[in-house]
Amino acid sequence: MATTAEYGLGPLAFPRGWFMIAKAEDVTSTPQPVRFFGKDMVLYRGKATGKIVLLNAYCPHMRVHLARNTTSYIVKDGTHVDPDSIRCPAHGWRYNAQGQCDDIPYSNHGIPKAACVKSYRVVEKAGCIWMWHDMENGEPDYDLPVFAEWDGEEQGWVRWRLDHLGTLPIHPQEILDNMTDLAHFNPVHGSTDIVYFENEFRDHVIMQRLGSGHRTLVDSTHLLENDTWYTGPGILLSKMDGQHPSVIMICNTPVEDGEVRVWFALAVKVADLRADKSGLAIARGYQDTALDAFAQDFELWKYKEAAISILQVPDDGPFHKERIWYKQFYNPRAKAGEFHSRVNGVHVSVDRRTAARGRAA
Repeated sequence: MATTAEYGLGPLAFPRGWFMIAKAEDVTSTPQPVRFFGKDMVLYRGKATGKIVLLNAYCPHMRVHLARNTTSYIVKDGTHVDPDSIRCPAHGWRYNAQGQCDDIPYSNHGIPKAACVKSYRVVEKAGCIWMWHDMENGEPDYDLPVFAEWDGEEQGWVRWRLDHLGTLPIHPQEILDNMTDLAHFNPVHGSTDIVYFENEFRDHVIMQRLGSGHRTLVDSTHLLENDTWYTGPGILLSKMDGQHPSVIMICNTPVEDGEVRVWFALAVKVADLRADKSGLAIARGYQDTALDAFAQDFELWKYKEAAISILQVPDDGPFHKERIWYKQFYNPRAKAGEFHSRVNGVHVSVDRRTAARGRAA
């Protein structure tokens, strides 16, 4: 397990950005312990408003964990979440969604100024809970993706199933490297006769465009074409056209410095109107097939050694540019423009589109 410092990414151990931390359906008014970015936190849904709350896990009074309890009468009596605030199971100190203590039930001497826990910005969208993480404690400097397909059920889109794939004992740098890894498509994914492969770097977004044949997914007269992009360091979306257009989502979120949690999802358009039972079955079959393909990458990541440096050859794809782009999230945001200026633009690794059109004619 290699760390951020070993990759030389920057002074911040964890990246800045939006990250998935849970399935929305799994978050209830029962507080649950979660751990990301090397910190213990507590996640719950307020009883009064349904609002998602994410706080540091330890009460500043006596450092008791706010969520890890089943035996306190505060928990048994159903006052653990009250109504959108959370009570410490040890002494009942209550913290609101902003992390401020607003009640010490046995004291009439006021509330100490230090009686607060850190709260984090969270958003519920597209069936996921997203957390904004920034070691500099800044406000978001880019937006979440739109996830338009999630709201397209009346146009025949089937919402994704979120597959939690667990954790990988690797730094997310190894996952991001896939965006520029031209040479792995043939041996790993069954691509054939790559017609074009290019990357575009646009500030906090990195894009990959691929057109190729494929052993099983298209015949010899058609290209399999994918547009794939990361919005920040933690959210990948990939669009593929075909009989049933689809959008893959892959999320990676650091747990520790050198360990990452991964989710996979796929939305697919199966009709022009809301999908029926047969359409739902088609969508789930698409997701299962896509997940099998992603498992080809996942297995490589699971057992690989850290590639602190890459023994790169010219035909590999622009790993060097991707790694420069990725550094912006591990450095103070004031320096982001320096990294943009070094990589922004389009890098074409393969472009045989003219020749391919000529053969087709």
